[in-house]
Order: sequence, then C-alpha cells, then structure tokens
Amino acid sequence: MYGGDEVSAIVVDLGSHTCKAGYAGEDAPKAVFPSVVGAIDGMDIDDDGDANTNSNTEVAKTNAVETDREKGKRKLFVGSQALNFRRDQMEIMSPIKDGIVADWDMVDNVWDHAFRNCLMIDPKEHPMLLAEPPLNTQQQREKAAELMFEIYNVPALFMAKNPVLTSFASGRATSLVVDCGGGSTTISPVHDGYVLQKAVVSSPIGGDFLTDCLLK
Repeated sequence: MYGGDEVSAIVVDLGSHTCKAGYAGEDAPKAVFPSVVGAIDGMDIDDDGDANTNSNTEVAKTNAVETDREKGKRKLFVGSQALNFRRDQMEIMSPIKDGIVADWDMVDNVWDHAFRNCLMIDPKEHPMLLAEPPLNTQQQREKAAELMFEIYNVPALFMAKNPVLTSFASGRATSLVVDCGGGSTTISPVHDGYVLQKAVVSSPIGGDFLTDCLLK
C-alpha cells in the first residue's frame, strides 16, 4: 500500500539456495525455486540431451535462456524442471557466493525466470522490493538498481535488508535475527527498523556446508 492505494508491488528474495518471489501483502511467495543455474558452453549442444522421450522436454526448453553478452555461446537453464532435465555437459553453478552476488549475468536470468515463467508478469508494470543481505555493498546495490531500471524498466524500486523484513514479519521493530542460509550464517541486530551494521556478524558456514559434511 502507498498513500492508501494498492500498488501491486513484487517482492523478490534471492538467496544462496532458493529464490522466492511474489506479491507484497500475501502470506507466501508464489514462486519458490532453486537459485542455481545450469550452464552449457558451446553452440553445438543439443538442448534435448539424451532424454527426448521425457514428457517435460517442452517445459524444460521454455526455461532455457541465452546470455546476450556471450553471443549465444553460453546457454543457461533456470528453474526446477529445467535443472532436473538431463543434459550432457551441463554444469550447475550458483550466482551467489558467501551470501553476496558473484555473477550478475546469472542473476539476470534467475530474475527473468521468476518474472516471465513463474509470476507471468511484465516487470515494467510493477514496483519492485528487493530483499538484500545486511552486508551488501554499495556497488552491489548500484548494480541491482541498474539491472532493474535499465533491463526491466521497473517504475519504482526499494531495497530492504533481510533482517529488517524478517523482524517486521514477526511484528517487531527491534530484534536479533539469526539467518542460517545455504551459503552463510548471519546474525544481525535490528533496532527500530534499522540494522546495526557494525554489530552484524557473518560466517561462511551455512546449510550447504552441513549437507556436504553429512554426505561425506
């Protein structure tokens, strides 16, 4: 709500393990899918791999996108169905490292999948709220804003710290938020709706590390 009017804002939370997107004001996100991306280098790769008889072939192909920056030499696959579809030479990679974006080309495609295939919306018709980690840098914020305004042409953008959103969701303006994500664990004190940046503590150990330990 803004000035008493419904603005149909979209909330996007891109984490190390999962990307969540949905409409502001709703109880749960409409789109929840892995934030990892499948990548195939080379122009002569068969998109169908070795599973042409799979019933999900057409669905998986719709989730394939090519990066313009590499002139079609690199094809990226986003979404659960596309990633579960077997393809030779496909490498699974994450655009997030230690809770911070490391590959903006991949992030662009993850957002595109959320908007076009999951929510089925035109981003330029909806204001955006991006959830960001408490230790996000100014350069990261500028890059996110650049993509949103120049690529997606959103009418308005607001970036909020994850701990603040978590605190507000619990009905509190002051709290201590412990966020154990896939790639890192962060403890953030929130006071009157603001993160106390100097008191934030982060560890590179997260859920993915624990999973690797259990598999060994």
